[in-house]
Amino acid sequence: MKLLKSYTAAGALALAALVPGAANAAYSGGSTGVLVLNEGFGNVAGLPGWTLVNNSDPAGTTWFQGNADIFGAQSGAANSYAAASFLSAANGFGMVDNWLITPVLSLSGMTNLSFYTARETTPGFADYLEVRWAPGTGGGGTDAFSTLLTSFGGAGSPYPTDWTQWSTDLTFSGEGRFAFRYVGDANSLNYIGLDTVRVVTAVPEPSLYVMLALGLGALSFMRRKTLN
Repeated sequence: MKLLKSYTAAGALALAALVPGAANAAYSGGSTGVLVLNEGFGNVAGLPGWTLVNNSDPAGTTWFQGNADIFGAQSGAANSYAAASFLSAANGFGMVDNWLITPVLSLSGMTNLSFYTARETTPGFADYLEVRWAPGTGGGGTDAFSTLLTSFGGAGSPYPTDWTQWSTDLTFSGEGRFAFRYVGDANSLNYIGLDTVRVVTAVPEPSLYVMLALGLGALSFMRRKTLN
């Protein structure tokens, strides 16, 4: 009976979380949705659900806690941002291919991704960051991120030296992940930061509420029958 009560309580909490306005946030376009990711990188080493993959050759450091002595965070404590550098390749020599991947997110149609990024100001470097998307829960490793949403920097496009926000909308229903890929010859790279990553997705369709409510009703009926 305790287990049945737990199911009923959990279902009620889930329904409350899905009610419009319970955890609403704004799209870039002004409409509202559900905030499914809001990461300020207060503890990069302990990011819940995130995956750090360093495919560099040879591999050096993964993404790490921001260095406030290089530049401060966009928001929060001075070091509360994720950083990557030319040391992604061991000793700073080789090819960098360093990934920071979000948790699996459940999306409900129109979805907005936004974040801030900046680089260290020393001239003569060509820091480069890709932002990629993959549907699903993780199969295929980094090869699954075949959709390139945008890129920053490189030889022909200077990387922003001040914190700059980027935002995009995509339409997808189901589970998926976003990835930030720092890539290039270590000799051409220096140091970048990433901060305030937010994902807002559409409020689920009303039919989902109806299905959940019916499920809760069935659980309540079972509980009453057990008590009788």
